[in-house]
Amino acid sequence: MSIQPLYDNVLVQRAEPEEKTKGGLFLPSAAQDKQVYGEVKAIGKGKILKDGGIRPPQVKVGDKVLLAKWGGNEVTYEGTDYLIIKESDLLAVIDG
Repeated sequence: MSIQPLYDNVLVQRAEPEEKTKGGLFLPSAAQDKQVYGEVKAIGKGKILKDGGIRPPQVKVGDKVLLAKWGGNEVTYEGTDYLIIKESDLLAVIDG
């Protein structure tokens, strides 16, 4: 990965949007919702504390995470879409 987030930022690749409903109907791309989960692809070194120390990230590369629907900054790198988001804006780590 050539993108290295700074500080407490996390690079996430959103999961692919659902292309079909549970009933089997195909959704046009305009009707597909952004997914609220994805996979951590890269992390910064951590949050800088008031005393100058660094709190290491709570997530690691490869973690599946639940994220805020409208948070972060979307970027495209080498044809792939990513989201750069503050670690504090991640809502949960998905186990399994």
